[in-house]
Amino acid sequence: MIETDILIIGAGPTGLFTVFEAGLLKLRCHIIDSLPNPGGQLVELYPKKPIFDIPGFPTIQAAELIQNLQEQIKQFEPGFTLNEVAQTIDKQEDGTFIVTTDKGTQHKAKAIAIAAGLGSFEPRKPLIENIEKYEGKGVEYFIKNPELYRNKKLVIAGGGDSALDWSIFLSDIAEEVTLVHRRNEFRGALDSVEKVQDLKNKGKIKLITPAEVIGIHGDGKLESLIIEKENKKIEIFTDYFIPLFGLTPKLGPIAEWGLEIEKNAIKVNNALDYQTNIEGIYAIGDINIYPGKLKLILCGFHEATLMCQSIYNRINPNKKYVLKYTTVGGIQGFDGTVKEAEKAVVKSIE
Repeated sequence: MIETDILIIGAGPTGLFTVFEAGLLKLRCHIIDSLPNPGGQLVELYPKKPIFDIPGFPTIQAAELIQNLQEQIKQFEPGFTLNEVAQTIDKQEDGTFIVTTDKGTQHKAKAIAIAAGLGSFEPRKPLIENIEKYEGKGVEYFIKNPELYRNKKLVIAGGGDSALDWSIFLSDIAEEVTLVHRRNEFRGALDSVEKVQDLKNKGKIKLITPAEVIGIHGDGKLESLIIEKENKKIEIFTDYFIPLFGLTPKLGPIAEWGLEIEKNAIKVNNALDYQTNIEGIYAIGDINIYPGKLKLILCGFHEATLMCQSIYNRINPNKKYVLKYTTVGGIQGFDGTVKEAEKAVVKSIE
């Protein structure tokens, strides 16, 4: 039996940052994740994707963000159960929880933090005949290594942030980038839409709208695509076709835990601490839903911070925690010591 204060389900950025915020409160954490390595979607699906909305970083690659988060929490020595799925959860009479994985590993915790992102997921595939024949042979649903596309011709389909961001990024790497969307309007951030339009005007991106990829051809590998635009069919020769239509999320076993679910996400009390309808179980990051919810990593960090304060008060009902800035209070390990770097900061302030 693995025992901990907070059991975190999900080793994505929100789950990892929870360890840091809990560590400041001297709460121990253990993380369960179905993937073999920490990082969640960022590492598994698009490790080289640039992220632009992390404070203090004008841009940072997804894998680098995960590396930084792991370095940040190393001092708090979290435990990991990787390559296993949290299967069942049982609340005990004393208010603690027993969580068992699909491989039989049992965990006992005083609080549960569900930070499972989109849950399990699979790409939404376009309805194109025989597309499966070309998967891995020119058809890719995720971009893990942009270098694969260096000096290649590629067609990206989609109208959201992923399609826009990757079109922008790959325009400096690929020989030719064509972006196809079935509407003239895009769903992504306005800034990204403006950048795509600017790159189109400079001849670095070919933009075809409103249009749709309806056919795929090639002898053993992708060679060309058939695009329908205004009832006319166009053949484009290309090396890669990357349809980015988002992911189909599945909650998996979490859906059977008695939690209140809405739109395939877990409802939480955002007015207080992101607790679910079951006391002691919290949901943070992309897995939760509440009025005004934004699926941003930044928001997950905020939710994790408030949740940890609530868990501290729940575990220590007779103690009052006084919030201190880390520049003043330092970052204390579980032995109660303060690192020399933090001492120096405090001294310089005084």
